[in-house]
Amino acid sequence: MSKFDPCIICVAITGSLPQKSDNPAVPISISEQVESTHEAYDAGASIVHAHVRNEDGSPSSDPEKFARLQEGLRRYCPDMIIQFSTGGRSGAGKSRGAMLPLSPDMASLSVGSNNFPTRVYENPPDLVDWLAGEMMTHGIKPEVEAFDLSHILQAWKMWKQGKIRDVPYVQFVMGVQNAMPADKAVFDYYIRTVQRLFGENAPWCAAGIGRHQAELNDWSIAAGGHARTGLEDNIRLDRHTLAHSNAALVRLTVENCARYEREVASPTDARRILGLRQSAPLPA
Repeated sequence: MSKFDPCIICVAITGSLPQKSDNPAVPISISEQVESTHEAYDAGASIVHAHVRNEDGSPSSDPEKFARLQEGLRRYCPDMIIQFSTGGRSGAGKSRGAMLPLSPDMASLSVGSNNFPTRVYENPPDLVDWLAGEMMTHGIKPEVEAFDLSHILQAWKMWKQGKIRDVPYVQFVMGVQNAMPADKAVFDYYIRTVQRLFGENAPWCAAGIGRHQAELNDWSIAAGGHARTGLEDNIRLDRHTLAHSNAALVRLTVENCARYEREVASPTDARRILGLRQSAPLPA
């Protein structure tokens, strides 16, 4: 039996960029996203990382859409951890956090800027502080998305200043073009940095983009971290085969957990590991 905690699997179901023209399985509408998440939940995912889209597939930060999505997810996946994206592709300025009063369990928080394939992903300090403050106000645990080593150090600074309440849950994002590549030596240093700053038992996770998804999950599961998969980051099962669902990608991650003798975290396990409230029962 593994010495590590059960592995939390986060499924990033749609994101802002992939379209049905890239892979017909990409869920766009609210109903498609709820159905796809339910399948991924049944396959072993305990966190859903959620964006919303307009009818034409373009990204949105509309709180009403997030509200309908959350309602569907809580109905069909009642104990799953719901994590909203506050990423910059879906809106600008404070519109990126307009859904936070809905009080999801978690929300992504990018604490610094970096290059993306064709633009700069801007996260100015005043906006980062505002988003973190909104998360604290509404009882939301941030997932710090670290595209660079400096982002881990910035999360530590914010934690020490009381801008992040609990021990930060840091996600290493690797493989974005023009940002941090998938480099094993850097990955290992990220782990040491998190453990040095936040404690040996601080939970962390990793996300690999595109062909690096399986690679990062392998590294993370082997090292005692947690994993992210899903069509937002990668639309393929392998070089030649499109993934036919988010659940198919989750099942690959479950198989990887078995190879390293890691149990797959249930939503109850994941809430314990992350220090989240247990899910409330649905009304009768």
